[in-house]
Amino acid sequence: MALARYKSIVDDYAARIRSGKLRPGAQLPTLRKLMQEHGIALATASRVYTELEGHGLVACEMGRGTFVRDTSLPRGLGLEQQTLQTGAVDLIFNYPCLPGQDEMLREGLRSIASSGDLDALLHAAPQGGRPHERQIIARHLRNRGLRLPAEQVLIVNGAQQALAVTVQALLAPGDILVMDALTFPGMKTLAQSARLDVEALPLAEGKLNLPALAALCKRRPVRAVYVMPTMHNPMGTVMTDAERQQLAQLALKHQFLIIEDGAYAFLAEPAPKPVFTYAPEQTVYISGLSKSVASGLRIGMLAAPPALIPSLETAIRVTSGNTPSLMIALACLWIEDGLVDELELRKRKDARQRQRIARAALQDCVLTAHSVSYYVWLSLPEDFRAEQVAASLALQGIMVATADAFNAGITAPQALRLAIGSVPLDILEQALTKINAACWL
Repeated sequence: MALARYKSIVDDYAARIRSGKLRPGAQLPTLRKLMQEHGIALATASRVYTELEGHGLVACEMGRGTFVRDTSLPRGLGLEQQTLQTGAVDLIFNYPCLPGQDEMLREGLRSIASSGDLDALLHAAPQGGRPHERQIIARHLRNRGLRLPAEQVLIVNGAQQALAVTVQALLAPGDILVMDALTFPGMKTLAQSARLDVEALPLAEGKLNLPALAALCKRRPVRAVYVMPTMHNPMGTVMTDAERQQLAQLALKHQFLIIEDGAYAFLAEPAPKPVFTYAPEQTVYISGLSKSVASGLRIGMLAAPPALIPSLETAIRVTSGNTPSLMIALACLWIEDGLVDELELRKRKDARQRQRIARAALQDCVLTAHSVSYYVWLSLPEDFRAEQVAASLALQGIMVATADAFNAGITAPQALRLAIGSVPLDILEQALTKINAACWL
């Protein structure tokens, strides 16, 4: 009978939310009031809201209450969605591309077509790439502050696969993985699918909370820490050199692995020293070319201590068999010709210009962003609901992501993450001006 009663309450709320009788942003009764209204126990009342949250109908926020979600928007507001409405201004994904890159591709393919050993590109490459290709990638990583032999560098199908390979090769279900409470959604999802025990630490000034990490290591056997020290996604922050050294010291003291994500590190100039340089036996460094060159160029690079390379090579073989020969040949050609260096320089200038536009257009908003970043973190005024703002903007043809997509902790803040690297500058300015108005209505 108790089960039937509990189910009927869930079904009643679900029906009212889906019909629109309970509108997005509406606050539901407190647990105590729900208990009184329906004559149920605390455990049952809590279970009602937990199930509604599991269905994506409500958001339970510690210290604030339970609120109705906007069910017209996908969970995460588009980060899991691969298509956008026609004509929409996409401020969810970053795929920065500069004028002239199409011609660069045409010339690159011509150069490969006229090369002497095309037949080699039709055959499977070794796991992690051919020796000469790994040497070229190792030289490229010097731009990030890494000086490594080719034997410590592996080439994979994008930075996301590099993360997946690292998790599969070096972590096991139940291992404790530490990450920021606001973090890259791809790593958050990967950790969940690998059944890792995620410890989400509240950010400290937009960066990894080192005191909280040190305290956690005394309580629990941390296996790995995922960190974005240079151009954090979504906050755009950069850890200081002292903070990097402190993280390395913690890794050495407590013997945990550091997974260092440098996907956007190319935007920082001069490049800060990677954490890898301070803890070379405890760190796996991951980067790629999808942001610095083009999103369609799915080339990832992974640097690791020698002892971990065999396990990582095995994981590459299991997940993809081998690396894409033609794509790697094109990437290596552009690296050797200096075109990748040129693109990174131009994109730093592009990102700086976009940040200036964002700061001018969002003059009434509370922003967190690096001056050379393709992201803006927009904290909403008190009592604003991020989903309601995002829904309102979607009606105007502007797609944005809420903090919920990046939340690995208990409660997501009421904030938006704006990816400003993809749309033309004039359209970007217009869209950000509308966002500025929407945040103060």
